[in-house]
Amino acid sequence: MSRFVETMVATANAGGRQRGMVTGEPTEPVRRTWSEVHERARSLAGGLVQGGVEPGAAVAVLAGAPELIAPTVQGTWLAGGSVTMLHQPTPRTDLAQWADDTLTVLRMIGSRLVLLGEPFDQLAPVLAEHGIEYRLITDLVDFEPLAEPVEVDEDALALLQLTSGSTAEPKAVKITHGNLYSNITAMVERAEFDFTRDVMVSWLPTFHDMGMVGFLTVPMTFGVELVKITPAEFLTGPLLWPELISKYGGTTTAAPNFAYAIVGRRLARVDDDDAYDLSSLRIALNGAEPIDPGAVRAFTDAGARFKMPAECVFPAYGLAEATLAVSFAPLFTGLTVDVIEAEALEAENRAVPVTEDDPRRGTDAVRGFAVLGRPLNGLEARIVGDDGRPRAEREVGEIQLRGEAVTPGYLTVDGPVDTQDADGWFATGDLGYLVDGQIVICGRAKDVIILGGRNVYPTDIERATDAVDGVRAGNAVAVRLDAGTRRERFAVVLESMVAGDAEAEAELARQVTARVREAVDARPYSVLVLPKGSLPKTPSGKVRRAATAEEYRERIEAHA
Repeated sequence: MSRFVETMVATANAGGRQRGMVTGEPTEPVRRTWSEVHERARSLAGGLVQGGVEPGAAVAVLAGAPELIAPTVQGTWLAGGSVTMLHQPTPRTDLAQWADDTLTVLRMIGSRLVLLGEPFDQLAPVLAEHGIEYRLITDLVDFEPLAEPVEVDEDALALLQLTSGSTAEPKAVKITHGNLYSNITAMVERAEFDFTRDVMVSWLPTFHDMGMVGFLTVPMTFGVELVKITPAEFLTGPLLWPELISKYGGTTTAAPNFAYAIVGRRLARVDDDDAYDLSSLRIALNGAEPIDPGAVRAFTDAGARFKMPAECVFPAYGLAEATLAVSFAPLFTGLTVDVIEAEALEAENRAVPVTEDDPRRGTDAVRGFAVLGRPLNGLEARIVGDDGRPRAEREVGEIQLRGEAVTPGYLTVDGPVDTQDADGWFATGDLGYLVDGQIVICGRAKDVIILGGRNVYPTDIERATDAVDGVRAGNAVAVRLDAGTRRERFAVVLESMVAGDAEAEAELARQVTARVREAVDARPYSVLVLPKGSLPKTPSGKVRRAATAEEYRERIEAHA
């Protein structure tokens, strides 16, 4: 069997008898050891094999409850199949359109079966109506356990990770057993995990790579204690996250920028200094590139009252095409920001450092980016220019990756697509540079706004917008207009509680325009104010710039 499955089975029969997974917080917490999860997975695997699932089969999963997802994905791997976590409908989803999109995904990955679990088991009639074969997860856990895992090799697919693009034109990243084993092993080594003492706490969705690989597959494979809630439970009460870290002595957690910003603000308003004890945290991973230093600072400042060490902030770089993690900052060093000249970055693609005593620090003449550490073992990174040639240190270009964790390709509606060039390099589409071998991310190449020969990064515009009172933190988007033409422009689309009040909207737009102009020396073509919950986002909560531009194009033009 593959090294990945072999390790997971060995864990279940060793340390997995003591450590396990807590689910059901905050109302009905239940703890199952990894050994118990494994026994349920063996039964589920037996049901899959008896039901005709063959080695290499693609199995789609639609479930939200972590206690069901854990044995389901492990059972699929024991049965020799690959796992695809389907896009989950929301209360605002058109179910007919969702079913059509799901059919497209199933055809793309070659799956004829959906494993259905809480809270989406109520969608069974919708699947049946569209001819989608499904089985309820709860019906599979009572089968005769599979005696031995189905043999697969290192090149067999383990995950088909759907990307966060358009559901109408889906794409799945192919992750092999070898990719998975290489990356999860490199992560626990670099993070210096102690499987007997570390406690992972997470609300990240399992249909996202960080939630599935980082905060389910890693603890299930190596036998790390895990406390797992759903995104809905976190969003309903964000302070549940620090509450669980306090209750269970959490040492490791992760979230994107917006979540740290939200919890930082909530913690700052807590009156009782003894309400939480965050002293156990040694890793608070932030892998949302580029990391927002302001959001991190607000989080660490607020957490200090509750004994949280600021050094636990753990900047990282990752993407599904590298299985999950590409680089980790050095342990317990906190957030290191590389401060550079804005003009050299925008006009010359150079990252010229600004000294500590330079009077330009703290002004709009500089930019600051998080230093994200060296590539993990088994991975290489290089920076290349538009001409395809490698760039020198502190020269900005596209980041390319090579190594054991890098995907062999995508599955698309038009068939498989290779991701690596003849030398094994994968072009990420991320722009950045290297400092002493450590990776720094500036942004996505497709999002950069070109104004008069300057490369203006949308994150600079968005952070300036976020600084204006009345803008919902983390809910501002800078979008390109007329990309690639001589009249290229940009608009700002934001969420605010004043949406619907024409006079207040106009005043907010005026303030945003002024602040953005100060920050990037350019005026937005339009500022559009929307109510809460309007911006398109990825499963991990990141705003989607291209989708925002497409959805609100007409209104952007109308507000110009």
